[in-house]
Amino acid sequence: MGVIAVVVLVAGGCLGDGRATGTPIGPTRDLPVGQSIHSLSVDGLTRSFHVYRPDGLSGPAPLVVMLHGGYGDGAQAERAYHWDAEADAGHFLVAYPDGLDRAWNAGSCCGRPARSNVDDVTFLTTMVGAIEQQIPIDTTRVFATGMSNGAMMALRLACQSNLFAAIAPVAGTLLAQCSDPSPTSVLQIHGTADDRVPYGGGPGKARTASGAPNVDGPSVESVNANWRTIDGCAPPVSSNREDVTTQRADCPERRTVELITIAGAGHQWPGGIANPVVDEIAGLPPPSTALDATDTIWQFFRQHPR
Repeated sequence: MGVIAVVVLVAGGCLGDGRATGTPIGPTRDLPVGQSIHSLSVDGLTRSFHVYRPDGLSGPAPLVVMLHGGYGDGAQAERAYHWDAEADAGHFLVAYPDGLDRAWNAGSCCGRPARSNVDDVTFLTTMVGAIEQQIPIDTTRVFATGMSNGAMMALRLACQSNLFAAIAPVAGTLLAQCSDPSPTSVLQIHGTADDRVPYGGGPGKARTASGAPNVDGPSVESVNANWRTIDGCAPPVSSNREDVTTQRADCPERRTVELITIAGAGHQWPGGIANPVVDEIAGLPPPSTALDATDTIWQFFRQHPR
């Protein structure tokens, strides 16, 4: 699996011409094979992230940024969603950043990052640049995906940065300002029985101590329609396979906007690993087996460079 290494980096810049930059303190171009753990100073905060580098990776490599859900962390996302195995097969890097207090500032959600207006867009784009100082990255193939609060953060990244060629939010909705986004390929995956981030929009079941909804956003279909408008897409074409419905819209410059709807699926990563203790406490159903979200997302990313 590789050696767990700790590398400390200091931010030396952020998003400019579609690339983020970071300045490592130690030697460059030495990202270890397998799993490694890193830290980065951004806006006076020490932020951490995990990276997985497959054995035999050579040349500028694609990078997938996997954003955990609320109450998760990078290590949990690495265990639960099978991205390391997908990276071995697809020959790409995976970054698993840690949200501050296990959450992301995705706009009106969630937790301390949202309350304190933590700049997670700068953290994540600077992280990509810092990784690039350690190993060559194909900057036309930088992607972001996420679960729940991480999905919301992936959508915010697409709205407020131009670094990512494609995003794939799972079980999330848009809760951030999105007035001038760059055209981006988008794949959304969502279950119709999700009661935490309802498919049809509105308040979710999970609530804060004050009684206010944690999530109260637009419907999944309206978010997808908005991205079709942003990308200038043709009308979507639908297809069905048992419990899975796919709406696909082709857009200029080979971009695509897709929505995969899973009938009866709840607030989980389809094909992921359940956490029985956490799921019981949170009242979450087991992950749907109707779709392997990780492989589906990578195939989408693979086909949609910038």
